[in-house]
Amino acid sequence: MAEQQLPPDWPASVHPPGTESFEHTAVVWLFDHVPADYRLHGVLRRHPIALARLARKHVAACLEGAREGYRTARVDLRDHLSPPAIDEVMNAYLTEGQRMVAVMRAVELVDDALRAQ
Repeated sequence: MAEQQLPPDWPASVHPPGTESFEHTAVVWLFDHVPADYRLHGVLRRHPIALARLARKHVAACLEGAREGYRTARVDLRDHLSPPAIDEVMNAYLTEGQRMVAVMRAVELVDDALRAQ
């Protein structure tokens, strides 16, 4: 895959699969997308596929949280925030949801590449 063109959703800081530095750059990037305390677990450094799996689950949960927040924010906040403030909250959820979709796709690509090695 190192000779092939990378998918458009491939993370810029992760070197192509098949290169000497692929696994290292994948691990660094994956750790940037999970809670910081995951860095305390050596097993995740030693087994990047395990880290990628945890990253998939974590990002999927964050995406679901953004979607649930978007679905419920207007009702939950209507007695506490003005309509313009609620609109801003909705935009924040929308933006975060879109960002998480992109991160999820990139995590999936890196995970798939790690598994293919």
